[in-house]
This record gives sequence, structure tokens and C-alpha cells, in this order.
Amino acid sequence: MYEQWIIALLIAPLAISLASFACSVTKARTICTALHVTGLILMLAFALQVINGVLTQGEISALNNWVYIDSLSAIFLGLIAIVGTLAGIYSIGYIGTEYCEGHLDLKTYCNYYGFLHLFFFTMIISVITNNVILMWAAIEATTLSSAFLVGTYKQKTSLEAAWKYIIICSVGVAFGLYGTILTFSNGTNLLADPSQAIFWTEINQQAAGLNPMLMYLAFAFILVGFGTKCGLFPMHTWLSDAHSEAPSPVSAILSAVLLNCAMLVVLRYYILVSKAVGSTYPQTLLLVFGLLSVLVAALFIIVQFDIKRLLAYSSIENMGLISFAFGLGGPIGVFAGLLHTINHSLAKTLLFCASGNILLKYKTRDMNQVRGLWRVAPMTAVLFAGGALALGGIPPFNVFVSEFSIAVAGIYAGKTWLMVFCLILLTIVLAGLSLMVLKTVLGKQPDNVEVGDVNKVSLVAMAILLLFMFIMGIHIAEPILQLLKSAVGIVLGSEQVSFGEMLVLPWQSLAQ
Repeated sequence: MYEQWIIALLIAPLAISLASFACSVTKARTICTALHVTGLILMLAFALQVINGVLTQGEISALNNWVYIDSLSAIFLGLIAIVGTLAGIYSIGYIGTEYCEGHLDLKTYCNYYGFLHLFFFTMIISVITNNVILMWAAIEATTLSSAFLVGTYKQKTSLEAAWKYIIICSVGVAFGLYGTILTFSNGTNLLADPSQAIFWTEINQQAAGLNPMLMYLAFAFILVGFGTKCGLFPMHTWLSDAHSEAPSPVSAILSAVLLNCAMLVVLRYYILVSKAVGSTYPQTLLLVFGLLSVLVAALFIIVQFDIKRLLAYSSIENMGLISFAFGLGGPIGVFAGLLHTINHSLAKTLLFCASGNILLKYKTRDMNQVRGLWRVAPMTAVLFAGGALALGGIPPFNVFVSEFSIAVAGIYAGKTWLMVFCLILLTIVLAGLSLMVLKTVLGKQPDNVEVGDVNKVSLVAMAILLLFMFIMGIHIAEPILQLLKSAVGIVLGSEQVSFGEMLVLPWQSLAQ
């Protein structure tokens, strides 16, 4: 039953992509926009059906075991569908305005939607495939499909950013291929049928018997390779350029969805290596790379004046924080890492979309030239300020909950001083985000800027994101909680983890 929904989920974005490219030849802009909206609806509907199947029966294996969707991958699939849909809705107004103002021609307009849905297709494959080689290939394909989106404006800076993105990520993902091949070859020596070693689930069942030395080396390659795509230090150098030069809705998807796809691959191998050599080794690597990423990003955030570049460094900081949470380990750390993955995706999508509205109004990303936003575009100002404060960890928004959970995980793991240092860095990040809000929202509006919010339909998508962030700050819906609980058990290699224990034990530990 669910196999049909999976096939539809794969066919829909690919078909919309091909049709959009055809529109670039026929110059049918209205049809292209209609196809885009149809594609978003289909992607969201099919993805929710598949996720419902996971909630109902725990996991889905389909297409001769080439597709495997458990609670862990369902979380990431949900982010692709929901965040992708909301960013896609924002795209309609943003890209439409760019076209009407002459910044894009009709061919580029249609090609944009073609590559966007191709990008969705490659990301979906990367999170639902059970084939470790295809998993690697899909991550590489996300680079190629999204690079065209980064270079949409065909300016010198955007083309340089696109090439930098391709070169650095391709070199990085090549290291991931080495790790993939080491794991595959290790599995062929272990499984009765060597051909089954191409499937992650088959390797996972026998992971305790994998060669420890090979898995030490494999995970190092995996973390360096796919960590490059996650934007972890020191492989992060592509991210600030690509995210700042891409159209704002693309920046949102890159930051809120693409980085997570690579992190899911890291988690898949984290599960394998933990069974083979124990969790100390992978946790230590994730902890070190994560904390260094937070440190470097915090130092860059506080001195940035380019709004989108600041948000890009914030993505590095948050991916580092997610890695740090997984490195802390235990039920609380893994739960906090997964929850922060969701929370960061919502917040960063909102902020990049809001920055797009600012760019359309002020024609600059320099926050020193953006003043009086609350007078010029009041709705955008409210959404931008709310998103920035939420991303900084201000209650009652969702990011506060996940960052607080990470702090509790650090204390519970016995790494109190390391957690204190991390919290100091997060305070610096909050200062940088607050400064951005104060500079842009307040002050006297420029005389040459027309008053009035742009893309009022797009504001609805942004308002939905802020509403989600507020709701998740005070209550986590039961289906999301169910997926998180099950995903924690998958990462830790246990069938069931008590969520009550995850909440109570840290406080019991502090009270002792």
C-alpha cells in the first residue's frame, strides 16, 4: 500500500522538474507557476501519507529493500516536505518580483523551478534510500542540482559561490565515498550473501561483527565527507558564500533542509560504528567538530554586517550545536539533537524568507543600510524580529526548548564545564542576532524606500512558520513526539526509550 505512495513521492517532483524545464522552452510562465504549486501540494500530500505509514507500522521497506523509512528518516522527510512547501510558497512571490523587476528572464524563471523540484527529488532520495551507494550518490546529486540555484542570478559573485560550493562539497563527499566503500567491503566479508551489503539495514543487523579498525577509519571519512555538506568546521567555507548569494528561498532550503540530509547520513553511520566499536569514538568526534563549529561561527556572527551571511554563519553554529548534542549521547542528547534539527529548520526558513523581503525593499544585504523596517514593512519586521529572537533561544519559542535540553544533556553526561563554554558561545550568538534586529528594525526609514510589505501572500507562509515555532515552544504534538521517541531508540540501538526517563533523570541527577 505505502509502496505506491513512495513511488508517487519520487515521481511527482521529478515530473514537475521536467515539465518546468519544458516551460522554459515554450516561455509559459503561468503554466510553470501552476506546475510549481501542484508539485508542492503533491510532495506534501505524498510525504505525509508515507510518514503516517511510519507512525502506524513503525517502518516501511519497499522497492525490493531499496527504500527504507523508519522514524529517523521520517523526521527528515517531514522537514523536506513541510519546510520545502513553505519556502516554495514564498518563492512564488519572491521570484515573481525578481522577474517583474527585470532581475531574471523568463528562461531563468522557469529553470529555477525546474532545478528546485529536482533538488527536492534528490533530497528525498537521500533520506529514504536503504542503498548506501545510492545514499552517497543522492547527496552528491543534491550538490549538482542546487548549484544551479545558487548561481541563479549569473553574477560574478553568485557564479563564484556556485563553483566554490561544487568543488568543496564534491571533494568532501569524495571522502564520504571512501567511508561508504570501507563499510560496504566490510559488510561483504560479514554477510552470508555479500550482495546484501549494499543495504544499510542488512549491515545494521550484523554491525556488531564489523571489523573495528575499518569502522574507525570509515567513520572518520564519513564525518569529514558528509560533515563538509553539513557545514561543520573546518569544512564549512563554502556555506557562507552559497547561502548568501543564492535567492532567499533557496538559502532557506539549503540551510533548513539540505544540511540535515547530510547529518542523517552521518547518523546512519554513527549507528553502525557504535555497534562495532562502541559509542565513545563517534561521540568524541561529533563533540569536537560540533563545538569547534559553534566557536568559529559565533566569532564570525558577532562581526557580520551582511544579513544573509550572518544567517549562513548561524547555520554553521546550529549544525555544530546539533553535532554537539549527538556527541553528548544518551537519550537526552540524541532527543535534543533531533528536536533542535526541527527547530532550527523552522527558524532559519523564516529568517531567510524575511531577509528576502528586506532585500526586495532595500536592495541591499548590508544591515548598516537597512533602517526603520518596522515603519517600512511592519509585518516583515515583526516576523524577522520574532524569528531572530527565537533562533537566539529566547522563550517561549521552540529553540529555547531544544537548547535547554542540550544543556541538560551536557550536565547529565558529566560535561558541565564544556556545556558552560558552549552556553557562553550561544550568548555571543544571541548578541549578534539581537544587534541585527536592533540595527534593521529600529531607526529612521530611508527616504528612497517605499512603505509597504512586499509579497503579502508570502507573508502567510512566514507567519505559519512563526506560529509553528511558538506552538512547539509550549507543546510538542503527539505524532512528532512519537517520531522523536522512536528515532532516539533507533540511534541508540534500543527498541524503546522511556521519554519520561529522559525528562526526569536529569533533574534527579541535579538534585543528588
